[in-house]
Amino acid sequence: MKINFLKVAIIAFGISTVAISCSDDFVETKFEQDVEQGPLTSLTEVESFTRGMYTSMRSSTYYGRDYGLYAEVRSDEMYSNLYAGYYNTVYNYTMTSSDAYARDTYRQIYTAVAKANILINTDVNGIQGTDADRKAVRYHIGQARALRALYFFDLLKLYGQKYTGGNLGIVTPLVYDPKAMQGRGTVAENEAQIEADFNAGLALMEANIGGSVSTDKVDLTINAVKTLMTRFYLYKQDYAKVRTLVDEIVASAQYQVMPEASYVGSWSASKQNNSIFELAVGVAGANGTDSWGYMFNYDGYGNTVVSPDLYDQYDAADVRSQIIEFTDGEYYLYKYPNLEGSDNIKLIRYEEVLLNGVEAELNGGDPAKALTYYNLIVEQRGLPAASSVDMATLKLERSKELVGEGFRLWDLLRWGDTVPRPAGVSTNPQLTAFPIPRVETDIAGTPIVSNPGYDN
Repeated sequence: MKINFLKVAIIAFGISTVAISCSDDFVETKFEQDVEQGPLTSLTEVESFTRGMYTSMRSSTYYGRDYGLYAEVRSDEMYSNLYAGYYNTVYNYTMTSSDAYARDTYRQIYTAVAKANILINTDVNGIQGTDADRKAVRYHIGQARALRALYFFDLLKLYGQKYTGGNLGIVTPLVYDPKAMQGRGTVAENEAQIEADFNAGLALMEANIGGSVSTDKVDLTINAVKTLMTRFYLYKQDYAKVRTLVDEIVASAQYQVMPEASYVGSWSASKQNNSIFELAVGVAGANGTDSWGYMFNYDGYGNTVVSPDLYDQYDAADVRSQIIEFTDGEYYLYKYPNLEGSDNIKLIRYEEVLLNGVEAELNGGDPAKALTYYNLIVEQRGLPAASSVDMATLKLERSKELVGEGFRLWDLLRWGDTVPRPAGVSTNPQLTAFPIPRVETDIAGTPIVSNPGYDN
């Protein structure tokens, strides 16, 4: 691999330049310098790199907006009305190898991978401080392993060929080396690396919890890692592992389904009881007109709107229908309602855990437990308890509960369900995968090959 975007090295930084309370963007800004990154030698430096990973994640080209919306505009629950020119090529399957969406998201996720790799390869014995500091560093390394698994998983879903008839996946660099040359692994090899990273990360975190380790909802916790693993194992159709992980998260009794009375307001509030992991944003980190919510709001760009077919599935008493408004002929979703983009990004909610559990229990588990999980949600949405639940019900409930949160395309693909396309666009299945950016495949001597169906 030679990740062209990462050819500049990371600058080493000193404690005197880091202010823990206000340095969330520190690593992000320093990442663009041209001085070789030295080894991390303190817990303070390690914590800054951890925040640097989160900063990469909240970028508008990753979880701050685009990555989630890619899965919505190509789904049956939302679509892009192409207002203001956003997502035209994504929605219409007209991307080229020079497409900015494919290029910029690729760059942002691999930037996060690079930061994770620096953390993962930190020499703990070289950390100055106390044994408790080194214990905390190991916990942070565990977080980085788990987040690298997420980054690789996100890249694989977007650029890999699992659903296009091929077997190529993505590049999986395990050390930070901007001069290295590495080709794409197979989908199977990528999946093995992702699973290994998740397992190693979780083990490190469980072995080193305590001390100065944060349990704040804006930090990746053990339960957050377990939830990310349930996503991966649903994708792999390893339902037994999903069941085990969901059982552990539910048994922790740390979360609850958002109550009906609080549901609407919860979307503009941070660290609610149903939140497992969210990216801290706030005024300083707000993406403004480049935010996820700005794409939803009628008074913003209002680019990505709810399908009328989905809206018609909501019962009149369902509180979730209250955050969808019909204006000028379209249905606008008000998750992330603040136009300045300061809402924390809710990456993992307890409701997702329960829905993952429902699906896993319906596939070789306990149907009664599936019904219990299902009713925990619907009874807090203004609806009566159900007497049964099946896969068709689960699929619809995932759409009604998780609409706009970036799951639907991946759900349709892993279920083998039809992915709708606008009338008149290409039906070439190879275009389901994003193009590998030309700036990557054009590097002299690169072993990275393009995805078929594109112009590189």
